[in-house]
Order: sequence, then structure tokens, then C-alpha cells
Amino acid sequence: MSTYTATVLWTRQPSEIFRDNKYSRAHVWSFDGGISVPASAAPGHVPPATAKPDAVDPEEAFVASLSSCHMLFFLYYAALFGAVVERYEDLARGTLAKNEAGRFWISSVVLAPQITWGEGKVPTATELETLHHKAHVDCYIANSVKTEVTIRTS
Repeated sequence: MSTYTATVLWTRQPSEIFRDNKYSRAHVWSFDGGISVPASAAPGHVPPATAKPDAVDPEEAFVASLSSCHMLFFLYYAALFGAVVERYEDLARGTLAKNEAGRFWISSVVLAPQITWGEGKVPTATELETLHHKAHVDCYIANSVKTEVTIRTS
């Protein structure tokens, strides 16, 4: 079994009252590889001027982790298939909705990878669907959530 860690650090600024709910939502995610990423609440979900719009918010990170995991498995299966991928770009989109209890959740994520193939073997549309299906079935993140994940291949 593998274990993954992330440190999330938020510190109140001395000028912030906190109890007025106008404190900064900016914080930092630090990972075991040594990289730190500026993070924040999504600007549309907190009082004005309390989010850091140029930071990653948890909803974006969730969508990116699904996309990234799918891509890594897709590249693996494409290599086993014998194709060469030159470029893989995915404009992934998550939808925030309310569930039956009225609570927000990311109800669906649509992955829309655009793939540039190198010389040699290029999968047919059916083979491409199979590669994406294998990647989705094996993606650790997709297997960890109840969010509907759709892959658009065209």
C-alpha cells in the first residue's frame, strides 16, 4: 500500500478580525516532493476580496486530479498499444450542483482530451474508445469518487 501526504497551511493575518468572516481564504498546499502551490477558496463561494483568484481552489484541483490521473493511464495504454502520443491536452470541466440533501458537490466531470499522435500506429475511433475506457477503469481517482466522469473523444 502507498500513502500520500499533503500539508495544507492557513495562517490568519494580524489585521484580520476573523469573527467577521472576512478573513483571507488564501492558503498553501505543500507536497512531499517539495513543491508548494498557492490555494484559495473559489472566489464565487466566499465574501468578496477574501479569495485569491490566481490560486488553485479545491474544486479546480478535484477536476485536475481526475483529468491528470486519466491522462497518465491513457498514456500508459497508448504506449502498450504501440502508438506515440506527442501531445495530450484536456480542457476538463466540473459541474457544481446540489444533491438530494441540498448540499453542493461536483456532480459530474467531463474530460475532453485532444491528442496529437506521432508517426506510426494511430488508433481507430473504436480503439481510441477502448484506450480511454481502460484508462478510466484503472484511474485511482475515478475509482475513489461517486462523481460521474465522461470522456469526450471528439
